[in-house]
Amino acid sequence: MFDRLEAVEERYEKLTELLCDPDIMNDPSKLRDYSKEQSDMEETVQTYREYKSVTAQLKDAKAMLDEKLDDEMREMVKMEIDELTERKEELEQQIHVLLLPKDPNDDKNVIVEIRGAAGGDEAALFAGDLYRMYTRFAEKAGFKTEIMEASYNDLGGFKEVIFAVKGKGAYSKLKFESGAHRVQRIPTTESGGRIHTSTATVAVLPEVEDLEVEIHDKDIRIDTFCSSGAGGQSVNTTKSAVRVLHVPTGIMVSCQDEKSQHSNKDKALRVLRARLYDLEQQKKAAEYGEIRKSKVGTGDRSERIRTYNFPQSRVTDHRIGLTLHKLDYILNGELDEIINALVVEEQAELMQNAEGL
Repeated sequence: MFDRLEAVEERYEKLTELLCDPDIMNDPSKLRDYSKEQSDMEETVQTYREYKSVTAQLKDAKAMLDEKLDDEMREMVKMEIDELTERKEELEQQIHVLLLPKDPNDDKNVIVEIRGAAGGDEAALFAGDLYRMYTRFAEKAGFKTEIMEASYNDLGGFKEVIFAVKGKGAYSKLKFESGAHRVQRIPTTESGGRIHTSTATVAVLPEVEDLEVEIHDKDIRIDTFCSSGAGGQSVNTTKSAVRVLHVPTGIMVSCQDEKSQHSNKDKALRVLRARLYDLEQQKKAAEYGEIRKSKVGTGDRSERIRTYNFPQSRVTDHRIGLTLHKLDYILNGELDEIINALVVEEQAELMQNAEGL
């Protein structure tokens, strides 16, 4: 472990030198790549440096016990040793986590797709609840959101809503949300007061750059049509809506949220790029047998991951057996407790796998 840390620190220092090199500073591509590489190492290097400092202080403090000290000084040294020992153990734990394999998509923006599934109008209303939950969470985390496409039902819910969440680390926070979400409550359309169960599906895709997924013009077909729904005077009068078909895969994306055809095309291609990247990642995982059979799940759209029970004000994440009686709190975007628990579970699995190698 320490050989690896020394190598990381050495590379970090080399990058510091490279970033001061005039040739590198005049090369935007290399400057961006080296800056990101160093930024990714920052926390590990700083933690390791603190660990070395604490270890040195601890060694000095233990050496002092061999000297002639009065009782008061000896007691102070022992207290310092206890504090340094505790801090050293904390840093060791942090280092183990920092050295775990990192998901290369963690720092990326995401595209979230929510669709009402079983339950008709009630499923669409629940999809709307999930959309508000995620946008409020994003706002509190300092992320920005942008609607890509939305299809409403008559009651104000979403048959489907696609939106982007922008900010460093957005994917690392939301990647565990993919799957089927179940709600148990009395629908507003239910006159008999019976509890119904409905579902909505969530897909969280990392947003990728043009260079990561190349889309050839010959592989896509673009159609334009008149927008429908809210949108003002341009609705049904101008062909601003865009439908993009990726012929090789059959993936189709429509976008009509913007009044500009160009803006709708841009959004549709961003969604298409994310879906193609996700498809490629799934193929690679299947080919190399790397699909995770873990408690936090595989991200399968059909996998039921969470239940929101209104009568009991209960939210249960089935992957890790976590139950919280804070339904209103969570639907208001306070997802940190659930997300942190999922992150800890994944880290524990990664550590266990690393130890088994």
